[in-house]
Amino acid sequence: MTSSTLDAEPACPGAAADSRPVAGTARGSSRGHTSQQLIAVRRPFDSIDRETWDSLAASNPWATPFSRWAFHRAWWDAYGATSHDEMIVVVPAADPSAPLVAIVPLMHRHEVEPTDAEIRTSLRHASGDALTPVEPTAKAIFFGASYHADYATLLAHPLDLPAVAEALVELLAGPNREDGPNREDGERWDAVDLRRLRCGDPTADALLAAFRRRAATEGWCVTDEREDVCPVVTLPENVDYDGYLALLDKKERHEIRRKVRRAEAAGEVRLDVVADPSTEVETFIDLHQKRWGADGLFPPTAGGKASRRFFERLATWSGPDGSLRLTRLTVGGRLVAEGVHFDDGDTLYYYNAGVDPDARELSPGVLMSARYMDLAMGLGRGRVDFLRGNEPYKYEWGAVDEPIRRILVTRTQRRA
Repeated sequence: MTSSTLDAEPACPGAAADSRPVAGTARGSSRGHTSQQLIAVRRPFDSIDRETWDSLAASNPWATPFSRWAFHRAWWDAYGATSHDEMIVVVPAADPSAPLVAIVPLMHRHEVEPTDAEIRTSLRHASGDALTPVEPTAKAIFFGASYHADYATLLAHPLDLPAVAEALVELLAGPNREDGPNREDGERWDAVDLRRLRCGDPTADALLAAFRRRAATEGWCVTDEREDVCPVVTLPENVDYDGYLALLDKKERHEIRRKVRRAEAAGEVRLDVVADPSTEVETFIDLHQKRWGADGLFPPTAGGKASRRFFERLATWSGPDGSLRLTRLTVGGRLVAEGVHFDDGDTLYYYNAGVDPDARELSPGVLMSARYMDLAMGLGRGRVDFLRGNEPYKYEWGAVDEPIRRILVTRTQRRA
């Protein structure tokens, strides 16, 4: 069978063709940030210090709080038993001990592990989108923490991305290694399944170009497709909460105001940001579980235990000064909901919530969204990102879908 390159539903409709970067090396040249030849090498996650990790994440403007060290550390703490470390760093070929040029946070595992039903680590995507299937037994390489992260990218300066992608693909095309997910025929992986790439992020284009350049010689099939959508509200400048409501559809505006007024009649409505999220995470977990029960994130199972550990560790590693925030929603002093979000100074990312089901008459879901919008505008944030999933409530606030894409590389033939 010969190799091929496929495009499913356009991953990023309307993207300009000339926005795709050209691969090459560069610090000091017109096409990148490093003029040195680069190589990719494997190094364990634990060998990369937090300062280096977050510094490289900060160098990429497309990185989000999901790329921060705290998020990945918490994920490995909670779910490390479900996957294997495939962390890769990119360094100058002439001096591999020099400071890192890039971090490629990867892991490997089967597409579907036998324990996934119990531990609840299956990858989820938009229910209406049929993604290119991969055999459940395939040994696959994913972005690290991509089961619980809504966005992923490479940790590198944007001008380095083409050269970093080339170095990564060179490593992935290379010979087997003894501690990898080996097969008897010597192939180290069956699929490279990279999810959560944002449209507009040059990382995706650099990776796609590098994989496609090697597809014919390596016997790979390369697919670029839309994985899901993230509904995002872009907030206009110099508009307060009431001014923003006036811009919404009349029917939606009326319903929001009606529910908020009803709650306000029961007492003062407050959304307070907790100073240290680690002090409140157990309350959030209890509220979430009270609302969702067996369908929630924290049932009394192995999967629920892992989810609990993940949120606890995320709150602890983020600390009071991190991008993770936890909020308390009260009505007349009564706690009706708690929310978890990230704040990177430009965007507020609404990640999860726990709601008291006994307070449904107060419409805590609408109240939470309303107060989050007010909070974002008060802080001068330009966007409220509701993250993955096309739940109807997100569009009541004027959210517009921003697609995320998947790059899938599979083997169509064995190398000679």
